[in-house]
Amino acid sequence: MQNLINIEPDDSVKAFLVTQDLKDEEYINSHYVIMATKKGQVKKTSLEQYSRPRTNGINAITIKEDDELLEAKLTTGDSQVMLALKSGKSIRFEEAKTRPMGRTASGVRGITLQHENDEVIGMVAVNDMESNILVVSEKGYGKRSKLEDYRVTNRGGKGVKTLNISEKTGNLVAIKNVDDSNDLMIINKSGLTIRMAVEDLRVMGRATQGVRLINIKDDDSIAAVAKVMREDDADEDLDGTNPEGEGPENSNSEDESENGTEIEKGSNENQE
Repeated sequence: MQNLINIEPDDSVKAFLVTQDLKDEEYINSHYVIMATKKGQVKKTSLEQYSRPRTNGINAITIKEDDELLEAKLTTGDSQVMLALKSGKSIRFEEAKTRPMGRTASGVRGITLQHENDEVIGMVAVNDMESNILVVSEKGYGKRSKLEDYRVTNRGGKGVKTLNISEKTGNLVAIKNVDDSNDLMIINKSGLTIRMAVEDLRVMGRATQGVRLINIKDDDSIAAVAKVMREDDADEDLDGTNPEGEGPENSNSEDESENGTEIEKGSNENQE
């Protein structure tokens, strides 16, 4: 990455955004960049403030000590934001509840961590209110729930349970907003990658444990989860070739509970 952009050797890219023409004043003044850190801070800034990039970059957010940038999303100002914690909690709030700030601000509290070792594992900006929320745990469990199961609250709260975390499931590692047109790609730390159709995962309650999406060995865990658009030819290639243990289990499984613009980490300064 250092060959593409001029960043410090000890820094790294955390997110990139695909935008339209940054010289289009109507576009840049009607869109925002919202960022989230691992410690639960969120910050919203007008896209206009990033419309004059430099070769060595510009400050995007001030990061406090022992924190780091996690994700950045492009929004219209009318989106709903969801943050998820590795402890299994998540929060949903209106983007409008976060006022626009300058580039060097450190933001405001988006969610309260459950304990000192807790952290934010993902953020989604929801525009389609008919989409579903999908969460995945580090030991291969996942669950698809209706967006309406997560009530809208004020930002900064403790959130609600999005997955029953146990020793069997491991901590939460990913949250995505999905619909039946999406596929899900799961990558293990051991290098194994599988792809499955979201429509094969039935919608379940918010506070359930979910179903096993992939069998994982004791010394392995989920490294990354990506949402991709479904392709007909990809479906044909996958038809009948899914190895045993690499897809979602039957919904009656005993494991199922019954019930662009690149953003870099900023410097460590005090919150605005």
